Amino acid sequence: MSALLAELKVEMKYLQRENEAQAAKVSVLELQKIELDKLKQQYQAQAAKVSALEFQKTDLDKLKQQYQAQAGELVTIEARTNLTENQVEALKREGEVKQVAFSASLLAAGSGTIGPFNVNTNLVFRYVVTNIGNAYNPNTGFFIAPVRGGYHFEFYIGAHGHASHPSGAVLVKNGQQIFASFEHQPSHYGSSANGATLLLEVGDVVFLRLWSNARIFDNENHHSTFSGQLLFTM
Repeated sequence: MSALLAELKVEMKYLQRENEAQAAKVSVLELQKIELDKLKQQYQAQAAKVSALEFQKTDLDKLKQQYQAQAGELVTIEARTNLTENQVEALKREGEVKQVAFSASLLAAGSGTIGPFNVNTNLVFRYVVTNIGNAYNPNTGFFIAPVRGGYHFEFYIGAHGHASHPSGAVLVKNGQQIFASFEHQPSHYGSSANGATLLLEVGDVVFLRLWSNARIFDNENHHSTFSGQLLFTM
């Protein structure tokens, strides 16, 4: 009987040690689960921050594009307001400017391509061959009507072919699109042209705007040009 009791005690001690070992393993697993839950919560918090930042970046890009598109309109408005009321009235009274004509090509010198840009962009034709009446400004690309009358404008736009980028421009009056030229081919040189006769008031602004995603090329042969002239006063 004593031997049996001794054997039972030994077995009980063995089972007790097994239980303690299992309990220790369970405690470790519980701690690991707690740590895992903490890491999961941290990850979710970081993911939420990243999503918020990406959303803010998208909104910022949209606002940036809207600002760039509106910047061209603001430049036009500023150019018009630079002509003071006194200057406008003086031009109306005097009526001295009876002859107005200009013709200019894109680059002042050399050869190169402008664009593409992700928004419509005002073009400045810097190589001036004629500027009778000085109504065209080669620093801004703006033609500002000095007298009320009928004016005729022509423009020629060219660029080497590209699979993704066409060439094209819009004739703009006081921020309003009038006529456009557009050409797209994957290779070789291509060009397009257009023109319009407009009734302009004193201080009206006319210029060319490059299409978004488009390109324009010029060199010493002066392929891309902008011209205009006063047909008659009114």
